[in-house]
Amino acid sequence: MDTIANKYIATLKCAYYNAKGKDIWDHFESVKHGAASEHLDQVKLIFPEVPEALLHLLTFVDGTYWRTYGDDDIILFFLGSDMAEYPYYLLSSEQIIENENVAASYYSDYIERAYEGVDIDEKITNKSENLKWLHFSDCMNNGGTSQLFIDFSPSEKGTKGQIVRFLHDPDEFKVIADSFEAYLQMLMDNEIGFINEDNLE
Repeated sequence: MDTIANKYIATLKCAYYNAKGKDIWDHFESVKHGAASEHLDQVKLIFPEVPEALLHLLTFVDGTYWRTYGDDDIILFFLGSDMAEYPYYLLSSEQIIENENVAASYYSDYIERAYEGVDIDEKITNKSENLKWLHFSDCMNNGGTSQLFIDFSPSEKGTKGQIVRFLHDPDEFKVIADSFEAYLQMLMDNEIGFINEDNLE
């Protein structure tokens, strides 16, 4: 398995254990499975530059938001962002495929800078027709407050593969890491702060 992904999963497991969430994690590990190879192939077809680390996470678990594994519906916080108080879910490979055009559909006007008072990182393109974002995560309230994307169409000041965090109310688009690997490292450097006893109750 990809080294950073493997390290991240081990660190996340420790965070659950330390937050008295051992039973939650152990049950999750006992029922979950990875994405089907044909779905991963389709993700790679749509997003040829998809990071190996994300593919390895999907190989470990194919989504954690109301994801049915056998007879169990799993809802598990798996990711975070620069906002430590917000846990996020990992979308499934099928959701990533289905959401191929979600950014262009919902955020084109923002990308074109049509609204005043919306903070949009200068590393993000202002040309919506070129938008290529991989939607891989929603925050704890099903994405209404925040979503995470891998941006394969940055501005000249950005980096291909950078991680964009959308935040609603006030609306904001911010680059929080230059790559998916750097994003996972950031979460580990912050000691998986989005997992604690309060949000596991």
